[in-house]
Amino acid sequence: MSLRVPVRRSAGHVRRLRAVRRASPRLAPARAAAALVMLAAAAAGYGLTASPAFAVRDVAYATPPTFTDPTAVRSALGLTGGAAENIFRLATDDLAARLAALPSVAAATVSVALPGTLRVDLTEREPIMVWQIGGRRLLADAGGRLFSLPASAAGEARVARLPTIGDQRAASSGLQPGDRLDPLDVDVATRLASLKPADVGSSAKSLAVVVDDSDGFTLRALPAGWIAVFGFYAPDLRDPGIVPGQVRLLKSLLAGRETTIARVVLASDRSGTYTTR
Repeated sequence: MSLRVPVRRSAGHVRRLRAVRRASPRLAPARAAAALVMLAAAAAGYGLTASPAFAVRDVAYATPPTFTDPTAVRSALGLTGGAAENIFRLATDDLAARLAALPSVAAATVSVALPGTLRVDLTEREPIMVWQIGGRRLLADAGGRLFSLPASAAGEARVARLPTIGDQRAASSGLQPGDRLDPLDVDVATRLASLKPADVGSSAKSLAVVVDDSDGFTLRALPAGWIAVFGFYAPDLRDPGIVPGQVRLLKSLLAGRETTIARVVLASDRSGTYTTR
């Protein structure tokens, strides 16, 4: 019987392994083509955004503006005609927000059309009256927002049909386009401006609405007729809701004596006095 003696390897002996060489993966033709396409697209994209051929050259309107000056539109858009104004670089939402900040604009959208046109769609404010401050005339919408008179012939024709409120108050001298009138003033002015001579039983040719620091709101018969003082209104003083009653009272006071009356003071919708010429 033979015995096998185990062979011990010294601690310093290291078994060497053969190095295995791996073949480097080759770029497949499909992948190479895709990479080339991506590079070409990137180069083309850069070319589009850098090319002066796509600079903004024109502003086109969905509907020509009536109350908004086209010069103000271009200024709000920040257009100078430079080559840097490439339509692929413009943020149309930001441009629309700038246009919506114009006093005469309620909302706006902006889009692009190749090769270099900005398409602008404006929703303009609808004026309901002319607010005259001294020698200056502004337009006011139903919310009391003030904006400038239009430069277009179509706008001027529409303004000619609007009633005018003469504001002679010292505090109103600084009103500018973009400011808002007090809602209470808009309420009273709208009620009085809608009146026709026949509504108060008058034979006057027309009626004028004026607001000043001494009498508040007044209604004046033109030419050179009587003055009806409607007075001041405030939430804690007098509500505009009494105006219809004041109108009825004025009509009753003018009945049969209009040509002799110089001034009517309507203290309320039930109490009024008058003085003769």
